[in-house]
Amino acid sequence: MPRAQANGVEIEYEVCGPAGGRPLLLVMGLGAQMIIWDDEFCAALGARGHRVIRFDNRDVGLSSKIDGGGALDLLAAMRAAALGRPVAAPYTLSDMAADAAGLLDALDIDSAHVVGASLGGMIAQTLAIDHPGRVRSLTSIMSTTGNPELPRARPEATAALLEPPPRDRAGAMARAARVFRTIGSPGFPFDEARVRDRAGRSFDRCFHPSGVARQMLAIVASGSRVEKLRAVGAPTLVIHGTEDPLIPVAAGVETATLVPGAELLLIDGMGHDLPRDAWPRIIDAITELTTRAEGCTG
Repeated sequence: MPRAQANGVEIEYEVCGPAGGRPLLLVMGLGAQMIIWDDEFCAALGARGHRVIRFDNRDVGLSSKIDGGGALDLLAAMRAAALGRPVAAPYTLSDMAADAAGLLDALDIDSAHVVGASLGGMIAQTLAIDHPGRVRSLTSIMSTTGNPELPRARPEATAALLEPPPRDRAGAMARAARVFRTIGSPGFPFDEARVRDRAGRSFDRCFHPSGVARQMLAIVASGSRVEKLRAVGAPTLVIHGTEDPLIPVAAGVETATLVPGAELLLIDGMGHDLPRDAWPRIIDAITELTTRAEGCTG
C-alpha cells in the first residue's frame, strides 16, 4: 500500500472505487488500523459512486509511530481533565485532524466527504472545525462531543477496553472476541470468526500498544468540542447505536443537536461496532448525504 508525507508524519493509505467518484475519507477509531474498515464495506461505498480513501492514523498500523516523550499516566491525565486542568500530551485530536488534511493534500484532493467512527468521529469532527474548507460533508458514527457531562461508558465496557494488551497473535484474537462480545451489538448476530480473523490480521500487520495509549491521551487532552460544533457548516449525519455501552447513545444525540441541521440516524440494537447486517442502512445514509451535499441526484 502507498504512503504519504502528511503534517510531518508518514500516513499509510489505500484508495478504491471509481477514479472520478466523490472522495470519501474514512477515519477509524482507537488503536484500529484501516483494515477494520472492511473490504466489502469499502467496495459497497465505491459501488455507490465514492472514491474511498482509508488510512492508518498516526501511532497505529503502518503509519508513523510517535515514540518518546516519557511515560504516560492516563489515569492522572483523566483526573486532571476532570478538574478542568490542562493535560499535556504528545499530540492532540487537532494534530490527527491535520494528518487527515495533509493526506488530502498529498492526494491532490481539495476537499472530501469525511466519515469517522468512534475516535475517528472525534477526528472527523475536529477536521470540520479546524479545516472547514476540506470537509464537504461529515458523518460521525458512534462518537461523542467530548462533553464531560455526558453519560459514561458502562463499567464492563471500560474494563474491556482497558484489558492488558495481548502477548501474541492467539491472545490478540481471543482478546478481540472478548472485547466485541462486551461492546458489540446485542441486536445483531455476533460473527466471532470475522472478529478473530480481523484481529489476527491486525496483529500480523502491526502490534503497537503504546500507540493506543497515546491516542487515548490525545482524546483526554483535547477536551470538549461542544461550542465549536455549533459552528460546523458542513452537511452532517450522526449515526449511533441505541445499545452502545462504550459511548452511550446520548453522545450521538448531543452531536446531532449541536451541529446545525444535522441528521440523526439511530440504529436499534447496534452497539460499539459496525455489524454487517446494519451496513445497508449505514451505506444508504452516507450515500444520501454525499449526493445531497454535492447537489447530485441518484
